[in-house]
Amino acid sequence: MGRRSDHTRQELERLFVVEGHKHMAEVGFARFSAREVAKRVGYSVGTLYNVFGTLDQLLIAINTRTFQFWADYVRERLDMQPADRIRCLVEAYFSFAHANANSWNAIYDHHLPPDLKLSDEQNALRGGLTQIIVNEVATVLPTKTQREAPRLARSLIAVVHGHCAFDLNGSFALMSISDAPELALERVWDTLARNGAKLPRR
Repeated sequence: MGRRSDHTRQELERLFVVEGHKHMAEVGFARFSAREVAKRVGYSVGTLYNVFGTLDQLLIAINTRTFQFWADYVRERLDMQPADRIRCLVEAYFSFAHANANSWNAIYDHHLPPDLKLSDEQNALRGGLTQIIVNEVATVLPTKTQREAPRLARSLIAVVHGHCAFDLNGSFALMSISDAPELALERVWDTLARNGAKLPRR
């Protein structure tokens, strides 16, 4: 493929990330191909590497885009759920993962090289999802323990993530467990109750 100059560097970056995200959603991390992404955009793979430098940088950008979609999805679900918002968070975690399994798994399948760190911008974009959860956790805690919301939120994310991963990879099915979101929610409320939160009315 010949050299082209139809787009600015910023436009190219966006094109590669958008098409890369679509490709990831279709084939998953193990079958992801930078060459295929470049082909879809209509440029050489060399141009892609000129823009991103390394495959890792492209994958970081693609996974960050997934985080942004995930945060938007959770916000939309919360907007439709004025009550029992902790349940909404847990259910949204599971439903987004199920609906976007390849993209969701790619976040955790991609391991950064030891010498590569996320930029401040990437960290901020990815942190938007965590901040939503921190804010919701803070609202159910008594005033005296609200300062613990960031720590609790991160711990609860780990709990829900573990349940969600087992649900997606079939581990729970092998144990004849079909209500993973409810199990995760129970563990979340156990922790919140120990920190003074009151269970919602059923």
